[in-house]
Amino acid sequence: MKVGILGGGNISDTHARAARAIPGVEIAAVYGANRDKAQRLVDLYGGVRYDDLDTFFMHRPLDVVAIGSPSGLHAEQAIAAIQRGLHVLSEKPLDVTTAKVDSVIEAADAGGVRVGVFFQDRLKPDIAAMKSLIASGRLGNPIFASGRVRWFRPAEYYGTSKWRGTWALDGGGALMNQAVHTVDLLQWLFGPVKHVAARTATRLHPIEVEDTAAAVLEFENGALGIIEATTSSYPGYARRLDVSGSEGTLILEGDRLIATDLKSAAGPGAAAAKEPPPENAASATVSDSVPHQRVFEDFIQAIRSGSTPACDARQARPSVAIIQAIYRSAKSGKFEKP
Repeated sequence: MKVGILGGGNISDTHARAARAIPGVEIAAVYGANRDKAQRLVDLYGGVRYDDLDTFFMHRPLDVVAIGSPSGLHAEQAIAAIQRGLHVLSEKPLDVTTAKVDSVIEAADAGGVRVGVFFQDRLKPDIAAMKSLIASGRLGNPIFASGRVRWFRPAEYYGTSKWRGTWALDGGGALMNQAVHTVDLLQWLFGPVKHVAARTATRLHPIEVEDTAAAVLEFENGALGIIEATTSSYPGYARRLDVSGSEGTLILEGDRLIATDLKSAAGPGAAAAKEPPPENAASATVSDSVPHQRVFEDFIQAIRSGSTPACDARQARPSVAIIQAIYRSAKSGKFEKP
């Protein structure tokens, strides 16, 4: 399986490490707007560096393009790859508007190729265990869900980037960039969201978009929820997600299920020992590529078997729709429908 890396930043390095860790997978080509960064990836992981994007897409053999460019370019680049018969694995979000996401879905259907999105949290063991407990009915009727992403990004995170913190290429701030994984998990675990009401603010960073947000969610099944998102909580804390149903409560901190308190169990679930916040709470660097590797492995299996990947383009759409509705509610002061 030959993979092309589109992008030269931190996340593309993670994509390359994840792909290279899989037997039989090679990095065949690399394109990045920053020539030096792209060459660094080639030096580390192999492949041919291209200075022209169209020429990069024409490299052969090439099976999959892993997109790690600014979020607002994902759809355009994904469609360009699809039109050349290439499968696409995009960094989250698939793009910053549902209209652009829909254009990718349409192109993938017409081209007969697979499109997947790096929502790697879905494949993490403890989160998969939460999904299984909910799907099996052991949590009972859904009642309440809460997602808290209180992270910190220093001034240079935005100041040294041409695209972070902009509407055009980041599509939003703490919600669209950092908390999109948690928004995806809330709707994946508890079902579609019917309405949202929200407030957003820019409290610390001199950026176009929000660095702080709070929203109330109403799920189609009647459950309620909240989402907190910020990049202004120094020094940054572990993401927390808890869900309650008529039969108990599950609590996730970071990537660990720290409480499984179900009526069907003999007693309260054993809580895991508290750990320091993960690195993503205070930095955009991703040193552990194993979760991304799981996404690659799942995606390759989907290509070979003709099945649907763990998170395809259609499944990646709801998180963008929910965040867009949150932004509309923050402006209108009204409940909005995703």
